[in-house]
Amino acid sequence: MGYDLTKPSDPALAPGEARCPGPSTRDIIASDGDQVPPPLLEESYQFLGDADIAFNRYTSEDLYDREIRRVWSRTWQWACREEHIPNVGDYVVYDVGPYSIIVIRVAQHEIKGYVNSCLHRGMQLCDAGSQGQGKQFLRCPFHGFTWHLDGTLKEVPCRWDFPHLNEDEFNLPEVRVGLWGGFVFINMDPDAQDLMDYLEVLPNHFAHWPLQERFVAMHVEKVLPANWKMAIEAFLEAYHVLATHSEAVKTVGDANAQYDIFGENVTRFVHTIGYPSPHLRDQPSQEEQLQALGGGHLLEGSDKLPPGETARSLFAAFQRREFSKELGVDLSGVSTSEMLDSIEYFVFPNMFLFPGITIPMIYRFRPIDVDHCIHEILFLHPVPENGPRPPPAQKVRLEIEDSYSTVEGFNPGLAYVFDQDTDNLYRQRAGAKASVKGAQTLGNYQEARIRRLHMTLDNYLNT
Repeated sequence: MGYDLTKPSDPALAPGEARCPGPSTRDIIASDGDQVPPPLLEESYQFLGDADIAFNRYTSEDLYDREIRRVWSRTWQWACREEHIPNVGDYVVYDVGPYSIIVIRVAQHEIKGYVNSCLHRGMQLCDAGSQGQGKQFLRCPFHGFTWHLDGTLKEVPCRWDFPHLNEDEFNLPEVRVGLWGGFVFINMDPDAQDLMDYLEVLPNHFAHWPLQERFVAMHVEKVLPANWKMAIEAFLEAYHVLATHSEAVKTVGDANAQYDIFGENVTRFVHTIGYPSPHLRDQPSQEEQLQALGGGHLLEGSDKLPPGETARSLFAAFQRREFSKELGVDLSGVSTSEMLDSIEYFVFPNMFLFPGITIPMIYRFRPIDVDHCIHEILFLHPVPENGPRPPPAQKVRLEIEDSYSTVEGFNPGLAYVFDQDTDNLYRQRAGAKASVKGAQTLGNYQEARIRRLHMTLDNYLNT
């Protein structure tokens, strides 16, 4: 028999503290009986209120313009991975809204970020979105003004015609650069807090999952038909699994998912894989769950799991063996949760990190206009233990109508899920604009991360 989902798990809890009846995510992970990294057993939920959120926050051109000026110019955003610019002169251009930043390695242990605009007539020094290797200087293609890699002026054609130019004051304007986890971050606000403070719990939590020891195995970029916030929100909760991904309910503990608010900038959810949804009135057997996970062959002709095993433990063991061989790393000490579960951290304004092995993704969202944004997915695999670091994968571009299934090597099951998620955005955007109610009503627990996103957004808009 399934759970009665109309009742909170504990009548003594306040409405904002309600959880789905039944085992918590922490209970499920702890019952695996293996060495779980301590961050996965932490809980940090906060009730953030229950007021509606107006749809004009997604449709207003004026608000969008304020976000560009007050949010995207003042927050830490990752521009590239260090592996994208391994050698002196290697660069990546990071573009968001009207802003364009050249991120370039200027010395073996130094990376700088320059505003991508010539100080002569404003020409972009490098093409938007471009990437290259081995630059010895930065030269404007319009008139030839040239700067050294350290940003100091190198050459002005017809220097005699610029007697008023003070070379000491003609360095390329810099933005702040920070490094963490193999990522290169930029911030256009010279007064912004330090990156490590901005990242809140991440440096501590990800000491257990060193992302600098991973490489970009796949990189896909897709245009989405939605405001950047609406698109991000689609990935901040597992509440939608029942309706959008209903085929997964035998193996996804969606309503059991744990939601954590760690601060203004960092939130998390953890939802279990290999554990059935409490929405199901008739709970599947362990054997049925294993079949649904795609591990039916592990039964080896038997109709029962081996004594002491669960679908979750047996499939995690299988994944450890297969991924150890495929990736060339020893995963014998990796917990069941890290092997199977959807562990997702979000860093305001646009970064998602999944530290797991089977789901090793990074997302990045960037606005295009009020109704469209870019969604990037990077798969970060562990660097092989015996062999060189593979080069980062080339980016694959998808337009709005393109399916993730067209990307060579993209897991078909994940491609189907992403297509479901992104296809929702057409109707959500249209419905928000047609709404008479004019606002969305969020759940107190399962959609708390969405509310935290808007609260942090307001902190920037109002200062």
